[in-house]
Amino acid sequence: MKIVFIVPAAPIRRTALYRIGGAIYGHSSAITGPLILGRILKEKGYNVEVYEELNHDVNYSLCCADADIIGIYTMTSCALRAYELADFFRRQRKRVIIGGIHASSCPEEAICHADQVIVGEGERVIADVVSGKLTTPIVYSPSIRNLDIIPFPDYHLLKTPCDSANVMTTRGCPFACSFCTTSRMFHPYRERSIENVIEELRGYKKAGFQYMNFEDDNFTANKERAKQLLRRMLSEGLIFKETFFFGRTDLARDEELLQLLQQAHLNRVLIGIESLNQKSLDSVHKKQQVIDIKQCSQVMKKYKIRVIASIVLGLDNDSIEDMRRNVRFCRHIHAYQLQPAILTPFPGTPIHQQFVSEHRMITHDWSRFDMMHVTFMPKQLSAKELQKEFFRAIAKFYSFSSSFTIMKIFGLESGFRRLGLWIISRIGLLLLHLDIRICKNNYFHLLQ
Repeated sequence: MKIVFIVPAAPIRRTALYRIGGAIYGHSSAITGPLILGRILKEKGYNVEVYEELNHDVNYSLCCADADIIGIYTMTSCALRAYELADFFRRQRKRVIIGGIHASSCPEEAICHADQVIVGEGERVIADVVSGKLTTPIVYSPSIRNLDIIPFPDYHLLKTPCDSANVMTTRGCPFACSFCTTSRMFHPYRERSIENVIEELRGYKKAGFQYMNFEDDNFTANKERAKQLLRRMLSEGLIFKETFFFGRTDLARDEELLQLLQQAHLNRVLIGIESLNQKSLDSVHKKQQVIDIKQCSQVMKKYKIRVIASIVLGLDNDSIEDMRRNVRFCRHIHAYQLQPAILTPFPGTPIHQQFVSEHRMITHDWSRFDMMHVTFMPKQLSAKELQKEFFRAIAKFYSFSSSFTIMKIFGLESGFRRLGLWIISRIGLLLLHLDIRICKNNYFHLLQ
């Protein structure tokens, strides 16, 4: 029996410009869930393949012609694409199983397009669902307490490009920001043993991966554990050319941790700054102080750790000036990259529940839930003004001159990547403005 797993991508993310920008932004990687589930099924004798649409077009007529079961992973922004593919395969008389974050939040919606939906972490149930032992339309899978029993992702199953190995040393997050989806999908917070993580890293080093991502929601949540893992990586030579991780501003308080991060080449970090308005931070339960943000920005430069600054646009307590101040701050600290995210009320989050109860949602077109489109009515400005602030943030942060500043601080490669992002952002904004001017049905015109 052949099983094909598909990770869809929304239309905008399948465009050539977006893919070029993604290649400049970082190295291609793959979501680990299907690679783990695929390994479980492969070890039971099934023929398994995994495809990701983000980095490469997929000829489904060719790769799925002899498939018996199609497994589709959903995130909210690609849910409509997932349903489109699911409907297509069901017309081909394929059995379709849908899982992932969005399906786990909206199983009754997803089951309209599938034979079965898996809610939650699928490792416990995938084999029984595929074999037919579990036949209920919606299958609820409990979280796994002991993460060490989960097999490692099998990258041999992946048939689309991938330069970077993804590693999750934990699941969940000890914090629970009100706009976050992953801390609810992966709940409660759990940690793998250091030895288990090291064994996985040995495999990727042996396989020849030069780049690696720690995909934990917060790699440094348990600082002593992070330091222990970093020491083991250094002692065994499990060092990659570049390693990305997610962190919080509080990591800057630990000098030893910073030194180990630098030595182990964990040299690229996404930090959720979100806002410099303390009321806004408190309103989303960020549990972070503005002073932490400013201290962290100063320390990261000292240790040559490139910061991807994540800010949220449209928080209820933030004015236009607050949002612009956030962008200026990110330029001032010489952040390596900026991830401006429009506040997005994903289903299953407290923010979504709040906005629905306040009648502030303006669409439930899931393709707009990509953190680049306004989907709700902001408090301090109009929806159209908030959309403009997103465009402005990109234009103001990615400037020609800042590329040379980044080059001076972090070296030639980093500078050229920043220059590439400047070029891509300018082309993207130009095309967007042309579309707004020419196309009367552009989403921007629907905003008030």
